[in-house]
Amino acid sequence: MATTTALVPAAPVHATTTRVPSMRLGACPESMPVPAAPDRVECGWLSVPLDWEHPDGERISIALSRVRASGPPGERRGILLVNPGGPGGPGLAYAVTKRAKLPERVRRSYDVIGFDPRGTGQSAPADCGPMGGLFDSPGAEPVPSGQTAEKAYLDSLRRMADDCAAGVGDALEHLSTTQTTRDMDAIRSALGERRIGFLGVSYGSYLGAAHAALFPQRVGRMVLDSVVGPGDWYDFDLRQSRALLRQREVFFAWAARYEERFGLGGSAGRVRDAYRQARQGLATRPVNGFGAAEFDRAVYRALGRTERWEGLAAGIGAYLHDSSTELLRPAAPFGDAASRTYESANRVVKCADGPGPTPGRVTADLRRLRQRDPQPIVTGIEASACTYWHHIPAHSTRLGSPEAPAALLIASEHDPVTPIEGARQLRQRLPGSRLVTLHDDYSHGVFASRGSKCVDSAAAAYLVDGTVPVTDVHCEGPGLPTPRVPNE
Repeated sequence: MATTTALVPAAPVHATTTRVPSMRLGACPESMPVPAAPDRVECGWLSVPLDWEHPDGERISIALSRVRASGPPGERRGILLVNPGGPGGPGLAYAVTKRAKLPERVRRSYDVIGFDPRGTGQSAPADCGPMGGLFDSPGAEPVPSGQTAEKAYLDSLRRMADDCAAGVGDALEHLSTTQTTRDMDAIRSALGERRIGFLGVSYGSYLGAAHAALFPQRVGRMVLDSVVGPGDWYDFDLRQSRALLRQREVFFAWAARYEERFGLGGSAGRVRDAYRQARQGLATRPVNGFGAAEFDRAVYRALGRTERWEGLAAGIGAYLHDSSTELLRPAAPFGDAASRTYESANRVVKCADGPGPTPGRVTADLRRLRQRDPQPIVTGIEASACTYWHHIPAHSTRLGSPEAPAALLIASEHDPVTPIEGARQLRQRLPGSRLVTLHDDYSHGVFASRGSKCVDSAAAAYLVDGTVPVTDVHCEGPGLPTPRVPNE
């Protein structure tokens, strides 16, 4: 790892600032995880305007949590606001679950603050109702082929936009990343801090960069992990879909190396054939509501984390062997309350963050993806719903600022969910920032997640000491996993 240079200031321990209306932290919901003793978690609500441009108008409540720094006051560096990603993901419990994985130095130095961003979890959750049939079981074929299927696909996007407009109502344009950054600043003010320390993963990196654009002087030490990068959401979704196709080929070759374990074939081509056979079988004859759409969602979820590859390969094998889909099904059913809120908030936030594509572009891009591969993974092209959105934003979300302190960006070399080029592009909007790359790694989420001492020590030194590496940092990753022996 490179030696370090410039120091990034932390927030003063006893900062004073103009406060928003008072906030009390107390007992948490029963569903909240509990940190190991003697640490404890507190929860509360913060009232904020639905529209920060009209602060005297309608208000909503933001749910937040806090686990205080475990070290003595002299070690405290301020607050570390954390976000696990999305858009659409709740973050209330993340103050406990992510903190438990952080290096001890970080836990001793920061009050870790979690929150449900507006539209998610318990913070004015978005409800788009049926979402154009998204929760139908089995779902419609997600990859349209031919003009009739393409028209039906566009029709489902129109119905999804209509459902979100009906369900979310006047809040539709206000559940945006920019509005959430203002909520973050209100949290800062309510807690009496001059700056926000921030750890954002995936969409959390986008949220952190947007906060830096709006409040560069109130940014403390900021770690952006698995970076979305600048640009419109629809362009990002397409970039992700292409990366997932590359990752799927790596998965096919990996599964072929373990033919005796999975029985899918001894070459990438044979595994690919087995994959297509399974998908076609489920498209033709779904098993208890599990069809092509459900299969694609399982693949989408698994490809982003290599520890899930074994389950995916075993699940494909089990289906081909005896038509069982149990290993492919999610732990919680798609369509439960949590997934409905997530999917609703995901579309609402993406479509509030910038203009969407035209119908012609959507169909043209689908055709281009099918030219790359007859069975692309389009599950993550969520911003296609913005095609028919009822509110069209005037501009895209601003990210980054030359006035913000140097940030630490972290990326996995082969992450298909947030491809590494996004981190390289965002770094240009945060001058002085450094990129920590975990090479020979294929998973999404790196810091305090992949078990890399190189990554974790660099991030801890930055957060606790404020030291910024002289140059980018390059860490050796774990490579691809070795499957467990059955019944191990």
